[in-house]
Amino acid sequence: MKKLLAIAAAATAVTALAAPAQAAPGQRGKVLNVQPLTNAAALPSARANHLVTYVSEGVTGRPIKVTGTVALPRTPAPPGGHPVITWTHGTTGNADLCAPSQDTPDGPAHGYLSITQKYLDKWVAKGYAVVQTDYEGLGTPGGHPYMNGTSAANTAIDMVRAARAVDRRVGRGYFVIGHSQGGHAALFTAAARQRPKDVDLKGSVALAPGSMTSQTPDYVRTGRPGAGAAMSFLFIILNGAKAADPSLDVDGLLTGEAAAILKAGRTTACNAQLAEMSRTLAPEKVFKPDADLGPLTAYLRTQEPMGLTLKVPTLVVQGAADTQVSTPATDAVVKDLCSRYKGITYNHYEGADHRGVIEASYNDAFAYVEALRRGRAPQPTC
Repeated sequence: MKKLLAIAAAATAVTALAAPAQAAPGQRGKVLNVQPLTNAAALPSARANHLVTYVSEGVTGRPIKVTGTVALPRTPAPPGGHPVITWTHGTTGNADLCAPSQDTPDGPAHGYLSITQKYLDKWVAKGYAVVQTDYEGLGTPGGHPYMNGTSAANTAIDMVRAARAVDRRVGRGYFVIGHSQGGHAALFTAAARQRPKDVDLKGSVALAPGSMTSQTPDYVRTGRPGAGAAMSFLFIILNGAKAADPSLDVDGLLTGEAAAILKAGRTTACNAQLAEMSRTLAPEKVFKPDADLGPLTAYLRTQEPMGLTLKVPTLVVQGAADTQVSTPATDAVVKDLCSRYKGITYNHYEGADHRGVIEASYNDAFAYVEALRRGRAPQPTC
């Protein structure tokens, strides 16, 4: 635990970066195209499902094209419009075919997305408009800057703006909820500057938020216990870092066999397929003996959630049986966040693993969001 807290302190020192030049405010959330959504990404309880292409601000600060989905509830809109959940999804991959909006029953990321779609369907059945960004570079031109907090937050916020343009019954008050990679995105959204005030973030829920990714490359290279399970994520991390910072020569760090898997992750393989492809590759054989991980690790440290100052009430949930995002890692994140913002509630779920915590925490997450909607501040645990 002391080692994790030391890592958190180191990450804190490098999280705050100068803000890049911003896309024009009037452009963000502008709808470029909208059409009916009829594939597996459509939520069954919704009155209507839409596939939306909209404008957001990318990792470079320039306008980008993003896709996402809008699911509208069957219930009449209350005064002020439907409350909104902007969902930030967990790890699917870097390739375009890994975008949640493109999901099919036999799709490469359906094993995970089938779980989150059932979860989101509960929200739309309860009267919430549910919107979901694909993130930058998933299903649209350019690479996907995996675990880049600013990019993910921009696309999640602008997804709400786009939804309001699609249907005037969508309200301006919204909540960000996300799992794993999306839990990381939810924390960055909760810390983002909320302007202009055309949309209004009321609170956030981070389910098993991803962290300590800056430690993954060295963890794999040294072949520590559990390194094999981190292999598929490593390739997604590497491709994401390259998308965010093209100066990083991630291909040059790898052996020939590992480089081939990395390349497949950009075009044809999602998380599950990368895990299968890397199953027979020993972790200590991924990187070249002379690979300098310094520049890569330095970039990844800038994207750790430690050092953030949250601005809205936040619920963090963690499964005690989670082996992908460990309890000590999330403990360290919450401890750091609580040092600057006291409005955090932290719940643990015995027996819940990484995916199981989604369903296990639903009732508490719903109660938390409903309390915020009614102006009641949930009891923090900081």
